[in-house]
Amino acid sequence: MTNQPNLASLEILIHASDLKEEDWIDYPEYGFRQYFLFKNEQTGASIALLDFKKGGRIPTKHTHASNQSMYCLKGDYEYTDSGLRLKPGSFYSNPKDHPHGPTLAHEDSLLIEVYDGPHYYEKPEFHTDETIGEFLAND
Repeated sequence: MTNQPNLASLEILIHASDLKEEDWIDYPEYGFRQYFLFKNEQTGASIALLDFKKGGRIPTKHTHASNQSMYCLKGDYEYTDSGLRLKPGSFYSNPKDHPHGPTLAHEDSLLIEVYDGPHYYEKPEFHTDETIGEFLAND
């Protein structure tokens, strides 16, 4: 009998029970928090949970340096400029460089947000140097 090497898997599996309270990034002034499930440090791509309290918001119209997609798990979350409302089971996609926002959570809302590259060209007002991390596009 030969021993097979233990090959490390590149797969990721995270259960809800694995989420650590201290790993949420809080934006208390805007009524939401963010939890990264996946980050690619080289490309800026990411997958995160966004947890909005009722009344939580993104305050300004803005653009992204990559394509953004969202899936609503619960709640009622609106892009107020266009009137698009994400409710449970809704999928939203916004192409790179397309202006959108502001937003408003009409009730507690939980969303999955996916970027295929860096989030922003410049740090938006609702981010700090700590929360923007490596998600700015390189010049």
